[in-house]
Amino acid sequence: MNKKIAVYCASSTQIDACYFRDARVLGRLLAEADVTLVNGAGNMGLMAESADGCLEAGGKAIGVIPTFMIREGWCHTGMTEIIETADMHERQARMAGLTDAGIFLPGGCGTFAELMELITWKQLGLYLNPIVLLNTGGYFDALLNMMHQAISQNFMRPVHADIWRVAPTPEAAIRMALETPKWDASIRKFAKI
Repeated sequence: MNKKIAVYCASSTQIDACYFRDARVLGRLLAEADVTLVNGAGNMGLMAESADGCLEAGGKAIGVIPTFMIREGWCHTGMTEIIETADMHERQARMAGLTDAGIFLPGGCGTFAELMELITWKQLGLYLNPIVLLNTGGYFDALLNMMHQAISQNFMRPVHADIWRVAPTPEAAIRMALETPKWDASIRKFAKI
């Protein structure tokens, strides 16, 4: 059975070319590794770029998208499969439940919300799979500093820094997503400070 990796990222089109490059490379590499890409089925920005990179290399790309986004015309029509959800909450749960890991590319509030929710679920032992941040151009550095500040000021425990991995390249991101061991659900007992 082939693996599935969720790719979370921006739909913005007004971003630096380096982000598009890494998204397309990631999609291509997933296809070459026989890993199915699962994303939010957007037809713009890094969502479209990662899916197109995967599909053009002969891979499979599953899109999970709420009904209202389909009605707005935001759905990538070339996906291998589309899963329609009632809302954003169901979309996040479906993407997490379908996949063996999550790779986060740069994005805005939507991507941050998905990342924070998945980190929270993992902290509570509700999600056990790898979470990898593809840190193109140091995009996530400020967020990572904030997370380490939360740890240093006892809002989180030091063990919680192991919830995520940080990758400098698409190749490293895929390797980390496939090789990082599942989270130990017993660490839930450390969720409370």
